[in-house]
Amino acid sequence: MALRFLTAGESHGVALVGIIEGMPAGLALTAEYLQAQAARRKLGFGRGGRQKIETDEVRILSGVRRGFTLGSPIALLIENRDFANWRDVMRVEPARGEARRRVDVPRPGHADLGGALKYRHQDMRDVLERASARETAMRVALGSAARRLLEGLGVALGSRVAALGPVADDSDYGDAKTLNARADRSPVRSLRRSREMAAFIDGARGAGDTVGGVIEVVAGGMPTGLGSYAQWDRRIEGPIASAFMSLNGVKGVEIGLGFGAAGRPGSKAHDEYAPAPAGRVRFLSNRSGGIDGGITTGQDLVVRAAMKPLATLMRPLRSVDLRTGKSASAHVERSDVCALPSAAVIGEALLALVLASAVLDKFGGDSMDELLPRVRQWRKTGTSI
Repeated sequence: MALRFLTAGESHGVALVGIIEGMPAGLALTAEYLQAQAARRKLGFGRGGRQKIETDEVRILSGVRRGFTLGSPIALLIENRDFANWRDVMRVEPARGEARRRVDVPRPGHADLGGALKYRHQDMRDVLERASARETAMRVALGSAARRLLEGLGVALGSRVAALGPVADDSDYGDAKTLNARADRSPVRSLRRSREMAAFIDGARGAGDTVGGVIEVVAGGMPTGLGSYAQWDRRIEGPIASAFMSLNGVKGVEIGLGFGAAGRPGSKAHDEYAPAPAGRVRFLSNRSGGIDGGITTGQDLVVRAAMKPLATLMRPLRSVDLRTGKSASAHVERSDVCALPSAAVIGEALLALVLASAVLDKFGGDSMDELLPRVRQWRKTGTSI
């Protein structure tokens, strides 16, 4: 992969830290741009009280000078304002006695139990602090740098909530360039049926329950030829699926028709071609979601991900106290009722990271002065036979 990134930090620790390496020099990038995307992640009906505490202010520590990337690693910092309330609990220095807010009863569906068994943690606070979706605030910041690169190449990213619980929005997403402007006007980031979705969230909140659903992320203005059929790990669906499956709570990913293609005959599952000017070929549909044979086709790239309901319930599920071995109600931690609107925005960042890396793999270049002419030339000549 041309781009590499890492994040560090705990949910209630001092801060989240991220480093991204491989960004070309000469890309216009500011903290304000990153901040605007971070703010979108905080929106959405069904979010919890944490969003009122955190500002998610993004600081650029390195890799940018006078508003332009240097080609060196970019380091970002997001301080956790809530750390002030958790300073003793999350202290780095050694301390005597038992830690406050210890977690002994795992939540079904969360990383608590698996993490405790894997790392031999006695206090599952050591698991849930890093397993928390709070980490995605930094992934959005890093992905926003990749998004800025794609914007400079004419690629637009947008997302929406396509289904929330049993309420589905099966309307056409329209144009990727305007998708976010339309979706962000809805408290649940849906193009239609926002009221029904909000009502379903309210019902779950009243029952002490949580809600899952399906997010849809679209990339428009795509260049052809990203990815390859020549080797299994070069097919671009692989890193896309991996990125989305790494998002907390996601249990399924599809591109284009996805699972829906399995129930159709071949005549209704593929995209037919027709002649176009200058020796080019146009598609008569986009059932493939913008990828065929592991390679982008130039059509909109459409990814959907299924997110399960959040694992922290205010009316907790049955569990076991690992200290006593007896039945107990699962641990309750401050959480959201529904995180789908946020997950859709995070999905944009994840897709941006994969696509930016694929662009750099194909076109190369250590600076925007090298990269831009190559992409422009490819768009002129690389899409004809």
